[in-house]
Amino acid sequence: AGGVLYYVTEPIQRFLEKRKFPRWASILSILVIIGALIYAFIAVIVPPINNQINHLIKAAPNLANELSDMIDYILKNREKFPDQLNDAIERITNSIQQYAVFTSKFLVQLISSLVSGAFILILVPFFFIYMLKDHEKFAPAIYNLFSGSRRQWVKKTLTDIDDVLRNYIQGQILISFILATLIFIGYKIIGLEYALLLAMFAFFMNMVPFIGPWVALVPAIIVGFLDDPMKAVWVCVVTLVAQQIDSNFITPNIMGKTLDIHPLTVITIILAAGNIAGFIGILLGVPLYAVAKVIVKNVYEHRKDIKSAATKNI
Repeated sequence: AGGVLYYVTEPIQRFLEKRKFPRWASILSILVIIGALIYAFIAVIVPPINNQINHLIKAAPNLANELSDMIDYILKNREKFPDQLNDAIERITNSIQQYAVFTSKFLVQLISSLVSGAFILILVPFFFIYMLKDHEKFAPAIYNLFSGSRRQWVKKTLTDIDDVLRNYIQGQILISFILATLIFIGYKIIGLEYALLLAMFAFFMNMVPFIGPWVALVPAIIVGFLDDPMKAVWVCVVTLVAQQIDSNFITPNIMGKTLDIHPLTVITIILAAGNIAGFIGILLGVPLYAVAKVIVKNVYEHRKDIKSAATKNI
């Protein structure tokens, strides 16, 4: 968390120090900005979210009853439906059950990870402040342990790792914010209840590539379907439009080829990391894989250069 905060605020620190701010003043300015953002969030966004949560809690029994009545009606009248429709309903039901199981496990892992990690949150400001204060010293402390070509290789590898992490963290947060904003606007246009709450949930879920947006879609579809089945269709349309804008315009321009990882590889990494380390693994799987890829690539290039130099000497 301290590292994420550092990479998010590092451009601000660089901007301030280019304008002759001393290090202590840039750190203090960043802390003031963060405090102001937290205050603004609490004052402006928390009250409507709190109202929507309270409204959702009050409406939850009615929503559950409506969903249960709808399922009972379908089950009781299945013999009146054509065989093709029954087959389609069965396939859809199985898919929904599998997706619901996956989503529930995902949310349970998220909650348990947040609860188990809550007690160390007091350490985050210390890590964050020291990273802002001494971040230039970290890499030299490592590559100065080496000499010659190996030192240059370690220095280049650390620089590449820093670039990958910076671009991934800054890019993913910016993409999630833009996507959540688009989704919120779309939900307000179609008149979906709890639009702000669902958009906030989408913001955090979009931090997880590929899988996160689909997890965020489930509660929105349920809320829309219980209000009006056609509204659930419009929820899917809003999400599809937002995802198309993201995949064709936002992500290519923000992330570019930062990771250069095939989508199937990303999905496999997320699923494997989730099984191994829960929600924390899902969050960290892709950037850790990107770091490992950078290291392997640099090792390969270094060995190739050594072989090339040896061949020239011969």
